[in-house]
Amino acid sequence: MARPRILLADDHPDLLKALRGLLGELGEVVGTVRDGEALVQAGQRLKPDIIFTDISMPKMNGLDATRALQAQVPESRVIILTSHQEPAYVTLAFEAGARGYILKKTALYAELSQALLHVLAGDRYIGLEVRGEWGCEGSAFTSGLGRSERSSMH
Repeated sequence: MARPRILLADDHPDLLKALRGLLGELGEVVGTVRDGEALVQAGQRLKPDIIFTDISMPKMNGLDATRALQAQVPESRVIILTSHQEPAYVTLAFEAGARGYILKKTALYAELSQALLHVLAGDRYIGLEVRGEWGCEGSAFTSGLGRSERSSMH
């Protein structure tokens, strides 16, 4: 399998630098951007396999950018990488088309590669610290459940 092409979006340059280093071992980082509008433009131009994006960014938030990317480059899979662990954000992210949702505080140490591999395989991935908050137990949400199946578990 070819190394996945990865696009990174976050408004914190130090985090982008750290992510580039960590994810560079797992794939080819084809670009980094610092706002949602630049993310949509880069996604259209670069057509990456995976996009890691924050929710809170200037010009356009990550949820709106995810919606736009899913409409314009549906082959690119989005993983939300954020500090927001409230269930409402998780729901909004998946409704916008995200395939993964992980928290910054744990992702940098433990979950980046797991999330990347699950999403590349066509599954959904919810970070360990988010699963309990969102109402799912164990690893049920790494299996690619649809919205109706997810709703029935609440």
